[in-house]
Amino acid sequence: MKLHPLSLPYRLFTRSASVALTLFFVGTTLAGAVASIDIVVALAFVIAGLLVTGLWELTYYRRFEYVLTDESLDIDSGVISRRRREIPLRRIQNVDIRRNVVQRVLGIASVGFETAGGGETEANLRFVAYGEARRLQREIQRRKRGDGRRETETDAQPDVLYEISSPELLLLSLISIEPRVFGLVFLVVPFLTDASNPLDVVSLLLGLTQLAISVVVLWVASAMVTYARHYDFTLTRVDDELRYERGLLQRYDGSIPLDKIQTLTLRENPLMRRFGYATLSVETAGYAPGQGPSGGSEAAIPIATRRRVLQLAHSIESFDDPTFVRPPKRTRRRYTVRYSVIVVGVTAGAYVVDRFTGLLGLWYVFLALLILAPVAGQYQWKHRGYHVGKEYVQTRNGFWRRKTHVVPYYRVQTVIQRETPFQRRWGLGTVIVDTASSVGFGGKEAHAADIDADDASEFRDVVVRQLGRQIRARAENVRVEDVGSKQFDRN
Repeated sequence: MKLHPLSLPYRLFTRSASVALTLFFVGTTLAGAVASIDIVVALAFVIAGLLVTGLWELTYYRRFEYVLTDESLDIDSGVISRRRREIPLRRIQNVDIRRNVVQRVLGIASVGFETAGGGETEANLRFVAYGEARRLQREIQRRKRGDGRRETETDAQPDVLYEISSPELLLLSLISIEPRVFGLVFLVVPFLTDASNPLDVVSLLLGLTQLAISVVVLWVASAMVTYARHYDFTLTRVDDELRYERGLLQRYDGSIPLDKIQTLTLRENPLMRRFGYATLSVETAGYAPGQGPSGGSEAAIPIATRRRVLQLAHSIESFDDPTFVRPPKRTRRRYTVRYSVIVVGVTAGAYVVDRFTGLLGLWYVFLALLILAPVAGQYQWKHRGYHVGKEYVQTRNGFWRRKTHVVPYYRVQTVIQRETPFQRRWGLGTVIVDTASSVGFGGKEAHAADIDADDASEFRDVVVRQLGRQIRARAENVRVEDVGSKQFDRN
């Protein structure tokens, strides 16, 4: 099958605009630096570039073909050299559809296919008719589960699990603030000079005003982006997959196969916890929430009451209500010492800057933050813990962005016990429960942090034993089903 006919003029226009602007900028720059190049020559470069771009896009369109078979998605493409890809349907995790405003008017869409273990989208169809995009999304899932229905038959009626309301969308926009906003506090540093000079006091007030305006502007900008991204968010369940739609300017339609879900993640920042709200995300094989090429397609519920979020989470995975075991109390002293060292380091840095530049007359004011070190240590300890259930292991970490991970034992890939030199000094360790979705060990995977070293060893052994038990149980179930099917065939 071919791409949509409108994909050619659309790609040609967007690509030509980019090429023309780039070549015009380069040509005018050279015209001012090289005497033999004038504006006419620069325009000639632009026209030549547009002709090459047009020929390239025409060849790309004519040579691009795709076929969906019962076993794979086959794509033939290439302008200079031919490339043939056969993507097994069993490897496809998510099928995401994207449409901006212009594409929605034209009735075309970009379809992305993400596979397990990939670092980028495996394949993109840019662009096909929106109806064809939805057909591909349905057909791939149907053929993966071996459904023998004809593709023209009526699809299963979707079961609406969640629709974001206007109050929830506004609340999400207002409280979903990027942590980098708090980095603006460093804008105040240049104005913290000797207050005995009236001019320095004015500079301080101007700096505080600038900080307040910057925070408000970024807050509003962040709220607008969040509002547009999650506008009209709807989550439905069709057969054995979750499907979502969202977006105001850029519209997204995606699918999340239930049998590929690795981990459930409950997220709460302090404002969410204060008003009883939370966010639910799911991790599929190869990608953690927000890390996949879909840019966050794994989000199941962007925001809802915590009770509602837990109800949906339990409908996906029937895990126990956790009773978290916190790290030993001595970790609070460790955290207090850590934050105190950070404050002293920041103060020393401010002193060095003032020593060589004279800009920070009040460099020592940073030492006042030492009184907050015990408070920070207490809250970091309070919001950490782990729970060992019958079928699931759960971990909790973080104060500003508290994450509660729910991991089925049979999804565990590796269990790693780690002890840094500083942890060994306190008799502590960290146990990482890694799944197929975790990308690296950057603290984003499920982990029990700073627990007693002996408890860490026991926790690791329990997870490994439960993993082996569930693998054996699932293997026995598969063998029983195979025997039953063979007996049925003989009858």
